[in-house]
Amino acid sequence: MKQATKAKLLKFFRVTHGWLGVIVFPWIFVIGLTGLYLNHKSLVLDWIGSSAYDESQFADWPVQDVTVTQALAIAKTYWPNEDVQSLKDDTYHDHDSFIFKKDSGRIIITQDTGHYFVKTNLTRRTFAPDGTLLHKKIYWASVFKWLHVRGWLNSDLGTWLADITAVAMVFFSLSGLWLFFAPRLKKIARGFKKLTPAKRPRQDTERPSKATS
Repeated sequence: MKQATKAKLLKFFRVTHGWLGVIVFPWIFVIGLTGLYLNHKSLVLDWIGSSAYDESQFADWPVQDVTVTQALAIAKTYWPNEDVQSLKDDTYHDHDSFIFKKDSGRIIITQDTGHYFVKTNLTRRTFAPDGTLLHKKIYWASVFKWLHVRGWLNSDLGTWLADITAVAMVFFSLSGLWLFFAPRLKKIARGFKKLTPAKRPRQDTERPSKATS
C-alpha cells in the first residue's frame, strides 16, 4: 500500500472512529447499564429503590359507588385522542373496578372508593377521586428491557435506534482495530518473518568432472 493511500485511510478511520464514539456513547452506557441489570437484577433494583404506597388507607375513604358512566368520563380524560378498546368489570388490588384499555395503557377505576390507576408498560400512577396524584410507580424491569432492546422508552422507532447503534458499534470496533494495527503492520510483518525459518540456498551435490587431458 502506498504511503499516501495509507495516510488517507488513517485520517478517514481516525475521524470516523472519533465521531462514532461521540454518537454511540449514550447507548453504550445504556446497554452497559441494562446489561448489568439483566445479570444482577436484585442488586440494581435495590440500588435504585422504589417507594411504595399504602393502599389500605383507601378503606377510610367514603364510599363512592362509581357508575360505569362516571368511570368512562374519567377514562376519556387520559389519552383523549385514543378510543376505548375494551371495558372489563374486574377486580384490581382487591377492589371491584372498571378497567378501560387504550393503545397507550389502561385506566382502572375502583367502584367503591373512586380512586383510580393509570397504567402503561413503564409506569403506574395512583389518583384520588378528585384527580390528585397520590403515587407514581416505575416498572424498572420494563424500563431496562425496553432500553436494552429498543434503545429508547417508546416504540415509535421500533428497534431502529438499537439496530443503528449496533451497526455503529461494529464500525467503531473495526475502525479502532485499524487505528491500532495499521501503524504497526510493518513491525508485525517483520516479527512474522523472524519466526519463519529461513530457506537454505540449494547446494549442487554433483562434483565437477575432471577435465580430460
